[in-house]
Amino acid sequence: MIRYGQNTADAEGQSESQAPSDDHIAPAPRISIQAFCESVEAAGAMQGAAEDRRLARAHVRIQMGGMAAALEAYRSSPTPNVIVIESDKQGDGLLGALDELAEVCDGDTRLIVLGRFNDIVLYRELIKRGISDYLIAPAGTIAIVRSVCGLFSSPEAKPVGRVLAVVGAKGGVGASTVTHNISWAIARDFSLSSVVADLDLAFGTASLDFNQDPPQGIADAVFSPDRIDSAFIDRLLSKCTDHLSLLAAPATLDRVYDFGADAFDSIFDTLRATVPCVILDVPHIWSAWSKRVLISADDILVVAAPDLANLRNAKNLIDLLEAGRPNDRRPSYCLNQVGVPKRPEIKPADFARALEDDPVAIIPFDPAIFGTASNNGQMIGEVSSGHKTTELFRQLAQHMTGRTEAKKPRSMLSPLLSKLMN
Repeated sequence: MIRYGQNTADAEGQSESQAPSDDHIAPAPRISIQAFCESVEAAGAMQGAAEDRRLARAHVRIQMGGMAAALEAYRSSPTPNVIVIESDKQGDGLLGALDELAEVCDGDTRLIVLGRFNDIVLYRELIKRGISDYLIAPAGTIAIVRSVCGLFSSPEAKPVGRVLAVVGAKGGVGASTVTHNISWAIARDFSLSSVVADLDLAFGTASLDFNQDPPQGIADAVFSPDRIDSAFIDRLLSKCTDHLSLLAAPATLDRVYDFGADAFDSIFDTLRATVPCVILDVPHIWSAWSKRVLISADDILVVAAPDLANLRNAKNLIDLLEAGRPNDRRPSYCLNQVGVPKRPEIKPADFARALEDDPVAIIPFDPAIFGTASNNGQMIGEVSSGHKTTELFRQLAQHMTGRTEAKKPRSMLSPLLSKLMN
C-alpha cells in the first residue's frame, strides 16, 4: 500500500496540554496546503490558521466536500505538500477511504485528519498507515497551526528561539535605548543567550550604545541572501557580553536601504534556529518589511512618550498588530521619558483608558543617568546596578521573555557558606 509522508506523532499521540506553548511554534516554510472540510466550523478554524503569522509563507486553499472532494480533486491533479481532511467516518470506513486516497497521493505528501472519534485503536491504525496527525474535531485554529508547523520541525532540533520586537510609537521616544537595555537585562539577569539586531540600517545606534565597532553586520546579510546560513550569521555577530551578541547596522548613508517585504526572513529563521532569544530594534518607519517584521514577531513592545501624537500612533499600531496576530498575545506598551519638567503630559491612566490596557512599565525622565550611559557606551545597569530604572528594564525583560525570576549572581562566598550550612 502506498503510504503518506512520514508522521511526526508517537504511538500514543500528544495531548493539547503536552504540546509546546503557542509562542514556541516554529513558522512553516514555503509549502502548499489544501484543506477539504465538511463543517463550517472546521473551515473557519482552517481559515484562521491560514491567516496566522506562522503560516504566512504557506499557500493555503480551503474547500468543502471532505474526503469525496479530495478523492475527486487528486485523480487528475498532483497533491500539495500537506492535505488536511475532515471526516465523520469511523473505523474501517475511515481507513478504507484513506487507503483509496493514498493511491492518488504523492509519496511525500503529509496528511492531517480531522476526525470526530477519540479512539486510540483507530489512532494507532492511522499512524501505521503513515498519517501525519489526527486531530479530534472541533479542532481550534492553534491546534491546526501547531500540527502543520510540527510536520516541518525535526524532533531532534533545538528549541525554536523567540523573536521579540521593540518599536517606537514616534521618532525620538527612546525605543532603541529601551531595546538595548532590555536585551542587556535578558542576557545578564536570565543568562539567556541573545542577539540584538539593529534594523535601522541608516541611523542605528546599537553599536554606539554597546561601545562596539564591528566591521560587518546585518547589512552584509540582507544584501547577500544566498550566503545566509548559521556560520555566515555567526561571523557577522559582535560579542557584547557572555550571553549577548550584536547584529549591528552600518549607520552609513552610502547606499539606499529599500527592501522587499521578506528581506529579513532568512536572517531571522537562521537566528531562531541557533539563538534562544532574538531582540529586534525596529526603526520608526512604516513599510512592507517593517510591518512584516512586527506581525511575525513572537512578542511586541511599543514604546511611547506621554503626548497626543504618541497616544494616537500607539493605538493605531496596537490595533493593527492585534488584528494581524489574532492568535497571539496583544502587543504591550511602555511609557518612556515621563516627567519632563514643564512639559504638559498625558497621564498614564488616560493612556490606559484609550488603549484599553495598562502600560507594562513607566520609565521616568532621567537625563543624567541616560546621558551618562549613552556617552559611555554603557547600559543603565552598568552605570548604576541599584538604580530604579535598572529594575524597570529587568521587569520588562521578564515580561517579554516570560521568565518568572532573574538568575541571582553567585557570590564568591557561596561555596564556603554552603559547606558551613551542611
